[in-house]
Amino acid sequence: MSRAEVTVLGAGAFGLSVAWECVRRGARVRVIDPNGVATGSSGGIVGALAPHTPERWEDKKQFQLESLLMAAHFWHEIEEASGLTSGYGRLGRIQPILDTAGLALAEERVIAAQELWRGEAEWRVEQASGDWCPTTPTGQVIFDTLSGRLHPRQACLALAGAIEASGGEIVRDGAHEGAVVYATGYEGLLAMTAQHTREVGNGVKGQAALLEYDARGLPQLFFDGVHVVPHADGTVAVGSTSERYFEAPASTDAQLDDVLARAVAGLPLLGGAKVIARWAGVRPRARTRAPMLGVHPFEGGAFVANGGFKIGFGMAPKVAEVMADLVLDGMDRIPPDFQAARCL
Repeated sequence: MSRAEVTVLGAGAFGLSVAWECVRRGARVRVIDPNGVATGSSGGIVGALAPHTPERWEDKKQFQLESLLMAAHFWHEIEEASGLTSGYGRLGRIQPILDTAGLALAEERVIAAQELWRGEAEWRVEQASGDWCPTTPTGQVIFDTLSGRLHPRQACLALAGAIEASGGEIVRDGAHEGAVVYATGYEGLLAMTAQHTREVGNGVKGQAALLEYDARGLPQLFFDGVHVVPHADGTVAVGSTSERYFEAPASTDAQLDDVLARAVAGLPLLGGAKVIARWAGVRPRARTRAPMLGVHPFEGGAFVANGGFKIGFGMAPKVAEVMADLVLDGMDRIPPDFQAARCL
C-alpha cells in the first residue's frame, strides 16, 4: 500500500471500527497490532449491547443511544464488505423485576423511554412467560427492544476483513504514518498513567463461558449480575466477572464457576448445557468510566480512542463516526465528558 494517511494502533473494537470508518470515507489506512486482531478483551465471547437506563439523561447516554441505533446499518455494511458474520442482532433483553419498588421504578422508566428513546425503541413491563425467562419473584419482567448482541471475536474478524477488502492493511509492525490513533486498550491507559500525576485508567479483568445450547433468535437476559447472551451460531455466552485486582489476566478460576452457578440458578434450563469454552481478558476502564476520545494528551499530534470497558462494542459505531470526523476533517463532535483532556 502507498503511504498511509491514518495509522491506527490496536486491532480491537475501537481501533478496527475507527479504521473501518476512515477506509469507508476513502482514506488509506494501516492498522498495527503486534498481537493480531482481537487478541485482547475485544476477542471475548459475551457481546451484550445493552443500553443505560432511560433516566437522568446525559451526553453519555445520548451518545450510546445513537450508537445502538446505528448498529444494524454499521454491521450490515461490514458484513457486506467482508463476507463474514459479526453475529449482530437486535433481539432485546429481559430482566426480572424483584419487588414492588423495582416494579414502580420500571414503570417510571417506561414513560421516560417513550420520551428519551424517541419512539425508536421501547422499555416495557410484561408478565414473565416461557422457559427462556429468569426467575422473577414478582412474576413480571422488563423487556427492552433496544438491546442487541454480537459475537465479539467474529465482529472483529469481520471488521478486519472489511478493512482489507476495501484497501486497508492490518499488520503486526510498520511505520506510523499520517494521523496516528492510539486504540491500545488497557495497556495504553497504563502507559498514560505512567506519564501523568494520577491514574488515567486501568484494566478490569472479566471471565466468561460459552455453553452448547441453541437459543438463537431469543433475547438476551440479565439477572443477578449475570449476562446470558444467545448467539447466532447456536451457543450461549454467560458472563462476566469484574476484577479490579488480578494476577493472571488470561486464566479462569472459581469466580467463573460462581457466575455459571448463578446463571443456572436463575435460568434452570441451562443446567445440563455443556461448557465448550472458558475465556478471560482485561477490559480498558478510563478513570471517568466514559470512553476517552480525541487529541492524545501525551503524544503530540496524535489521537486516542480508548476506555470502552464493558460498552465498547455498543459505542463503537458512534465512536468510529466522531473519531473519523476529527481525524480526517478536523471536526470535533466528541461530547465534552469524553474528551481525552477531561478524562485525565
